[in-house]
Amino acid sequence: QVQLVESGGGLVQAGGSLRLSCAASGRTFTWSPMGWFRQAPGKERELLAAISWNGGTTSYDESVKGRFTISRDSTKNTVYLQMKSLKPEDTAVYLCAGDHDKFAWPPSYDYWGQGTQVTVSS
Repeated sequence: QVQLVESGGGLVQAGGSLRLSCAASGRTFTWSPMGWFRQAPGKERELLAAISWNGGTTSYDESVKGRFTISRDSTKNTVYLQMKSLKPEDTAVYLCAGDHDKFAWPPSYDYWGQGTQVTVSS
């Protein structure tokens, strides 16, 4: 059983940066493709970025491409989302998720964290 805990959210001014972390417990994380999502009030959850089990492949939604970077450090069982040039419309709860299938691409995401709030003020 893998558990995910997100951190690093908070309040930031437009144009600022944040780095989110997703810490995992459980050995299967090492082999899991991972993704970052966000959900704003009244909106559907959207996939922002994904990374393969070994970090060799990444993908991004057009809305964050060039501003957000996903990475992972398997020695620390952690996935990161570096966010820059933040906009008020980036305000949302940010969640990480993983897939137990090592080779799933795109991943299906069968386990989730609780999320961390990011608020961008104008």
